[in-house]
Amino acid sequence: MQARRLSLEKHVKLEEPTRSSTAEGHGEGDTRNAPNLLPGSESLACMHLSSAREPGDLGVASPLMVDGRQEWEGEKPQATTVSSEESDEPIVPEKQPNTEVTPVEEVEGRGEANGKSETGNAAGTRRPETRGHVTTRIGERARRIKGERFTNLFSHLRIDLLREAYYRLKKQAAPGVDGETWSSYGNGLEERLRDLEERLHRGRYRPQPVRRVHIPKGDGRTRPLGIPSLEDKVVQQAARMLLEPIYENSGFLDISYGFRPGRSPHRALDALKEALKGRVDWVLDADIRSFFDTIDHKWMQKFIEHRIADKRMVYLLMKWMQAGVMDEGQYQDVEAGTPQGGIISPLLANIYLHYALDLWVKKWSRMHADGEVHIVRYADDFVMGFQKERDARRMRDALAERLRKFGLELHPEKTRILRFGRFAQRDCHKDGKLRPDTFDFLGFTHICGQGLEGGYRVIRRTSKKKMQKKMASLSEEIRKRKHEPMCVQCDWLSSVLQGHYNYYGVPGNFPALQTFRQKVRRTWHAALQRRSQRAKWNAQRRDIYDRNFKLPTPRITQRTSRQLSLPSTRGGSPVREIRSSGYGARSITGLM
Repeated sequence: MQARRLSLEKHVKLEEPTRSSTAEGHGEGDTRNAPNLLPGSESLACMHLSSAREPGDLGVASPLMVDGRQEWEGEKPQATTVSSEESDEPIVPEKQPNTEVTPVEEVEGRGEANGKSETGNAAGTRRPETRGHVTTRIGERARRIKGERFTNLFSHLRIDLLREAYYRLKKQAAPGVDGETWSSYGNGLEERLRDLEERLHRGRYRPQPVRRVHIPKGDGRTRPLGIPSLEDKVVQQAARMLLEPIYENSGFLDISYGFRPGRSPHRALDALKEALKGRVDWVLDADIRSFFDTIDHKWMQKFIEHRIADKRMVYLLMKWMQAGVMDEGQYQDVEAGTPQGGIISPLLANIYLHYALDLWVKKWSRMHADGEVHIVRYADDFVMGFQKERDARRMRDALAERLRKFGLELHPEKTRILRFGRFAQRDCHKDGKLRPDTFDFLGFTHICGQGLEGGYRVIRRTSKKKMQKKMASLSEEIRKRKHEPMCVQCDWLSSVLQGHYNYYGVPGNFPALQTFRQKVRRTWHAALQRRSQRAKWNAQRRDIYDRNFKLPTPRITQRTSRQLSLPSTRGGSPVREIRSSGYGARSITGLM
C-alpha cells in the first residue's frame, strides 16, 4: 500500500493550481471548450479555488481535479476543501442564469460575440432586482436607439412587476364585474399574483368584460365609462409601465399633453397661451366625436406594431379592447373603441392619435402651410392656431378627410374656425360682431382682452358650463349632508374649494374664483336654514357662521409656466418647437 502511495505522488504532484490564463481552453480568444456551468454546481464552486486568478479570467479548473489532486478509480471521494485565499467578488465575473431576457448587462472578461452588437434587443437575464429598474432600461434603450421595435416585453410580466402594479392602483376605485376591491384582492396577494403570473405565461389568462356605467354630461347626455376587474387592472398597469417608457422617450411628440407622465392640463394651457400671444390670427377649435368609442381595432393593431414586435404583448393589448362590456347585466360584444376608464385606454388613445393626427399635422404644416401653424392636443380635444385664414380652412377640410380614413369624425357642433389674436378686436366688425369670439379648452374660456397698457392680452376665465355643472352637483351633495355636524360640513366644503382653486387659480381668473366661493357659501347657508322650519337668518347670524366656520379665500395657485412646447412652421421651413428657459429645444424630423 505504501509503495502505491509513493507511485501516486510521482504522478500527481501537489503544487500551486494551474493559472486560468494558461489552462486548456482559457487561452486568449479561445473559449470554445469552456464547460457550460450552472449556478450552484460543484464545478462552479471550483472556480473560486484558484488564488492566482487574474482580473478578467474565468479560471475554471478541470472537472477531474478535486482538492488539487486527480481522483483515481477505487478511491473513496473526499470532501472538497476550499482554499483560504478567496477571489475578490467584484473582480470575478459569474455566469448569469439565462432564464429571462432583460437589457444586456456588461460582464467583465466577456467581449462581443462575432457579428453581434454589444447590446441586444431585449433586456438580459432575470435577477432578483426591482422591476422599476427594468422599465428604466427599456426607456434608456428607446432613447438611445430611435425607432427600434421591441421584441421581448411580455416576459417582464413577472410577479415583482405585478406586485408593484397592484400597489400603484387607486385604493378607493370602483370595482368591476367581479366585485373585487383593492383591499379584498390583497388578502392572499402573493398566491393570487403567482397564479396570475402562471396564467399569463401559459396563455390561460382571459380578461373579463368591463362594467359599464354612465355619468351625466353638461348637455344632458351621458358618457359611458368602462370599469375593468381588479385583476385586469393589475395586468394593465404592469403593461402600461413597460410600454410608456418606449413612447415617452422616442415616440410621442411634445404637442400632446393628455394622460402622460410629467405633463398636466396646465402645461397644455401655458403652451396654448404662449402661442396665442404670437402671430396667431385664426383658431381651429376641434373635437373628435365619440373618439374612445370609434377607434378602429385593425388600425390600432397596426399602430402598435410600429414599435412593438412582441406578438404576445400585442395579442394581450388587443384582448383588452375586444373583451366586451356588461351593461345592466347584459353582455355586449365590442367591435370598435376602447373602454374609457381603463388604465391602458389613455395610452392606447395617445398611440392612435400619434399616428393618425400628430405626425400628419406636422407633415401637412411643413408642406402646405403658408404661415405659422401651432397645435396643442389633450387626449381627443385639440386647438390649432394659424397665421393665415386660408391655412385654417384648408386644414379643416384636410383634417376631416384624414380622420375619416381611420374611422374618426370631427364633431360638427364643437369644431369651428374663429378670428382670434392680436387684431381680433379691430377686425371683428368684418364678421358682423361687436366683440371677438371666445372658445373653451380644458375648462377655461379664452378671451381676447386688453392689458394694463392697452395692448393685446389673452384672458382665461372659468368656463360657464363647467361652473354650472359643478354647482349643480355641489348643491345636491350639500342637501344630502346638511344634517351632518357643522365642522364636518365645513371641512368637506373647504377641501372642495381648495381643489377648485388649485386647478382654476390661474392669473386673471381671480374674479371667477370669488364668484364660485360666493355661490358655494350662499348654497350652504340656504341648506342649513332648511334644517328647521323656524330658522331664518339675518346678516348678523350669517357673519357669526362665517367667523366660526370660515371657508378658504380664493388665491392664484398657478403662477409660473412649467413648459412651453409648441411646434410651429413658417411657410416651408422645418418644424420648430418653442420651449421656455430650462428645457432644451429639440427639432423633430421623423414625420409620417
